[in-house]
Amino acid sequence: MAWRVGEEVDGRGTLMADALRATRLLPGFADAVRVHLVEMSPVLRARQQATLANAAIVHPISWHTRLEDVPDGPVLVLANEFFDALPISQFIRSTAGWHERRVGLDASGDLTFGVDPYPARLVDVLARHIPLPHPPGVLLERLESPAAAALATRLAAQDGAALVIDYGHAQSGFGDTLQAMKAHAFVDPLAEPGEADLTAHVDFAALARAARAAGAGAFGPVPQGEFLLRLGLRERAERLQATASPLQADAIAAALARLAGTGEKEMGALFKVLCLTGPAFAAPRDPPPGFAPSEAFAENTP
Repeated sequence: MAWRVGEEVDGRGTLMADALRATRLLPGFADAVRVHLVEMSPVLRARQQATLANAAIVHPISWHTRLEDVPDGPVLVLANEFFDALPISQFIRSTAGWHERRVGLDASGDLTFGVDPYPARLVDVLARHIPLPHPPGVLLERLESPAAAALATRLAAQDGAALVIDYGHAQSGFGDTLQAMKAHAFVDPLAEPGEADLTAHVDFAALARAARAAGAGAFGPVPQGEFLLRLGLRERAERLQATASPLQADAIAAALARLAGTGEKEMGALFKVLCLTGPAFAAPRDPPPGFAPSEAFAENTP
């Protein structure tokens, strides 16, 4: 069987390079795997090509701008910091219902946020998943991309699994999480359009509901730190430290703390991990590595 491994990530291809290096221990994997990366940016695609130029696999690596362009067949997907960069819609509650937040121009001709005067009635369907009061003024975000449904539909029809790693919240809730970063600093999302990276926190519960509705299974989400420790991150770090210099050992300890730290503002807690599965992987009694049987997503879908 020829498995397709897809990486949906805006980066240098380092995650895929690490994954391929780790799979060298699996007999026959390098001969069977076909690697496909989903990347829209020509600049980042060139960086990924340089990173993966010496990948020890038989078949050449392919690049696509959409997941739908990856050839048919079972697929293993790594979606690392992918969904946080996709478009969202925002809705604000008034006494008359939900209204979409929009972008327009102010009197000076600068971009500014405004509110559509007409109610967006379908938002009530989304809000019912949030067991909190809906008073006027609260804000609700919705991912505006078919990527999750397309991925889940493919897994349900052709089998495979997808590992989603991103920062966000485990349960659906209210709040404005849209943010912009430029030169490693937070900036106004509307100040310099096209010059800053725009992201929003991932609603993992909504992502899992969309996957379940499309026919896929879902496990998690679990905090990234807990997930990595279950897979043996601490033991791996200790093994590396045993033969490392004092300086290297300190660097390994710092990396362990950075990836798996459980503090409120540390990556191990801020980032979550969700696994979407096809029929062959969907049995709750036999969950994917890093997940417990009790962590099969069980919230009722609409």
